[in-house]
Amino acid sequence: MAKELSARDAERVKFTFSIYDFEGNGKVDAYYLGDCLRALNLNPTLALIEKLGGQEKKKVKMMTLDEFMPIFAQVKKDKDSGSFEDFMEVLRLYDKAENGTMMFAELEHILLSLGERLEKSELEPVLKECCQQEDEEGLIPYEPFLKKLCA
Repeated sequence: MAKELSARDAERVKFTFSIYDFEGNGKVDAYYLGDCLRALNLNPTLALIEKLGGQEKKKVKMMTLDEFMPIFAQVKKDKDSGSFEDFMEVLRLYDKAENGTMMFAELEHILLSLGERLEKSELEPVLKECCQQEDEEGLIPYEPFLKKLCA
């Protein structure tokens, strides 16, 4: 699988891998597998990271670049993560007035309870950073939220 990567992807993977190789011994702690993949603009779920060998504790498992390359290729090939357009289509379902707004409380509920669930403490900084202030009816425009979130 790693042979299927373009030369540009291979260089990006090597560079990113080297950043997470804190000891300079050519190995990365599997605890940082998800961080490393996300630094390469991928969006694996926590369940996928665990399935691929990611660890919840540091210093349990180390991986080499040769072990990481096929993992990167597999996650890159996976089309399971949504695009901006996919997310817009979903949020339009909550746009009752069809005017580009939705209830802030509904967005919060969606993010807390659907898919890979977030804790309230994890969600609050995201909403503060990405959402405009809700209006007097409790509505927010969802397109600017998604643009900031997907950027």
